[in-house]
Amino acid sequence: MTMMTSVIAFEPRASQPLLRRPRLLVQAARAGLAGWNRDRDLKRVLKCENVPKPGAAMTRLHGEEARLDTARRENRAEYDLHRHIMVLIAILAETAAAAPQPVPRGMGAVTPFRPRAAICP
Repeated sequence: MTMMTSVIAFEPRASQPLLRRPRLLVQAARAGLAGWNRDRDLKRVLKCENVPKPGAAMTRLHGEEARLDTARRENRAEYDLHRHIMVLIAILAETAAAAPQPVPRGMGAVTPFRPRAAICP
C-alpha cells in the first residue's frame, strides 16, 4: 500500500514552514507562476493598494493560506479554491522574489538599515 501519493510536501525556503498540500493544488500553483504579475496580482491577493517589498508579506500570506487550508480540510462552504491557489502562487512567487540574489563583482555596496514599512492593515 502506498502512502498518500496525492499529497506532496514542499518547503519553499528553510526559514518558512513545511507545507503539505494535495498534489493538484501544488501543481496548479506552480503552473500559475508563469502568468504571475507581482504588481497586479499581489495587490489583489493582499487586498491592498501598494505592493510591499519582496518577502515582506510572507507572514500574512502564510496566515491566509493556513486559514484557507483549514476551511478546505473541514469542507466548509466558504472555502474558495481559486483564492487558495492564488495565495499559494503568491507564496511561491514571493519566496523567489525575496531570495538572496548574487551580487555582481564590484557592486557590493552596503545599504543603511531602514525599518520596514507597515504592510496593508
